Amino acid sequence: MTNLSQIRPRMLMGPGPSDVNPRVLEAMARPTIGHLDPQFLEILNDIRTMLQAVFKTSNKLTLAVSGCGSAGMEACVVNLIEPGDKMLVCVAGVFGARMKDVAERAGADVTAISVPWGQVFTADEIAEAIRDDGPFKVVGIVHAETSTGAAQPVETISRVVHDSGGLLLLDTVTSLAGMPVEVDGWNVDACYSGTQKCLSCPPGLSPVTFSAAAEDVIANRATKVASWYLDMSMIRQYWGSERLYHHTAPINMNYALHEALRIVLEEGLPARWERHARRHEALKSGLEARGFRYLADPEHQLPMLNAVALPDGLDEASLRKRLLDEFAIEVGAGLGEYKGKAWRIGLMGESATEKHVNGLLSALDAVLP
Repeated sequence: MTNLSQIRPRMLMGPGPSDVNPRVLEAMARPTIGHLDPQFLEILNDIRTMLQAVFKTSNKLTLAVSGCGSAGMEACVVNLIEPGDKMLVCVAGVFGARMKDVAERAGADVTAISVPWGQVFTADEIAEAIRDDGPFKVVGIVHAETSTGAAQPVETISRVVHDSGGLLLLDTVTSLAGMPVEVDGWNVDACYSGTQKCLSCPPGLSPVTFSAAAEDVIANRATKVASWYLDMSMIRQYWGSERLYHHTAPINMNYALHEALRIVLEEGLPARWERHARRHEALKSGLEARGFRYLADPEHQLPMLNAVALPDGLDEASLRKRLLDEFAIEVGAGLGEYKGKAWRIGLMGESATEKHVNGLLSALDAVLP
């Protein structure tokens, strides 16, 4: 049987989770109290306020879903979609394809459009899809595609979606707190994220936020939400003033998120975004000097997720294993079209430091031929 005290720490530089600040781990070890304890309800109030600041929104319906980022995705879809509703999903990688699958399971009449891996959509392409097959009740897109390392131009896309009368659903699992995310400024109607990436909190919660327009859609549904567990009409009563029991929230995970958000806001969002961009440029320079090639559109590369092809002739799996075994550095394998061909190197939150960049480059010098 595994002895947990003997778990060897890693330098986490994959697509998530990221390294966790000791303050967050210490917060998790605080005494567990009841999920209706007045102390815990005050913590939920704090989390809502801090999430509003990080999402840059005044949305009242802002909270942390009990579940990972995929639970946030499903929560947004099933609350906005009723059977037969038309939804456009923009697929630029694995997680766009996952959103399409979730929407189909929720009973949506889904139209999917795609671009080559590593590329981004233009507002004109979205407008064309709406003209050809719309109008759509919801348009869903992944801001930061973790499988390709590309960032979608959300602001221009949002204008096209709203001009057509649709709602915009945005995945910010990888981008939140690592690059600009402007829920109100971009007029995003439903947005979800995850705790384990640029928030540098252990996985287990999914921050979500819904606009007033999205709240109206939820309030005026003709059918029940397909998921009881993720039904915002009930969950909001637990997070709101009613405090009606819905489920037993993960107490200690919320402690962790509370502390992680405090750390984010202490640093300040602009400073945090700039730090991620600076570390990305340093890593990019070092990798390209060693023969690695970036796969995403150069004009739309993510700062916190570097999708790179290895120099010709190298076996990516054996090199990743050497990094883990010999240097305790974790980097991610490619997914989908990039499986066996690429690495996904994360610089997220606590992992976006000079120590991480220099540590990886030094280790590469030791393992590369």
